[in-house]
Amino acid sequence: MNQAAFAAALLDPDLPLPLGVVDPAGRPAQRRFNIYRNSVTQGLGAALETGFPAVLALVGPAFFRAMALRFLREHPPRGRIMMLYGAEFADFIAGFAPAQGLGYLADVARLEQALRESYHAADATALPAAQLTQMSEAQLLQARFRLAPSLRLLRSDWPIGSIWAAALGFGPPPSQMRAEHVMIARKDFDPKPQVLSPEAYGFVAALERGAPLHLALAQAGQELDLGQVLALLIAADALVGVSG
Repeated sequence: MNQAAFAAALLDPDLPLPLGVVDPAGRPAQRRFNIYRNSVTQGLGAALETGFPAVLALVGPAFFRAMALRFLREHPPRGRIMMLYGAEFADFIAGFAPAQGLGYLADVARLEQALRESYHAADATALPAAQLTQMSEAQLLQARFRLAPSLRLLRSDWPIGSIWAAALGFGPPPSQMRAEHVMIARKDFDPKPQVLSPEAYGFVAALERGAPLHLALAQAGQELDLGQVLALLIAADALVGVSG
């Protein structure tokens, strides 16, 4: 039996029964294979529904399942661990013709994938807030902060944070379809998206790249409320180290 042919036929009902798939009497076991194929397809589809609940809510079950079926046939699992299956789903949605009327859908999927990645990211001990208060202003300006492995940053031309929240019943629909900058931070193993101002997003992105505080401030611009964004990072356990 060819393993590649078996895997391909498992996800595509238009392919013939793989050679060697027989019943105890040695006859082709098409019916048994169909049942197995159906179970595998349903399992992968359920994994995508669990991983992308906002996308599911936005398009409805029937559309989502049809889209997921196309996706899983083109992108079968590459490993045994299913917790992050669907890493390519957002890019697939971006090129999926029936979804082109929902320009924001792919970015909502990217947000949900980032939430999944954040949940499964490595643990790190949060930086004690008292350690910052003990530093002089000069020390703070030269300091480089290490951010938690679970932190994720996303920028979209669409209000993806607001759309995600509305789709899952966490908030009202966005009043305007304008760009949003989102930070995902995990506190107590519960990653949450937070919409940031462009200035705060630029500041956190600069810290993530390893810039010292004074350069991150310069890149963020004068409109940044430094106290507010630092308080947000501390509250989210997003700062895990400082040096310099």
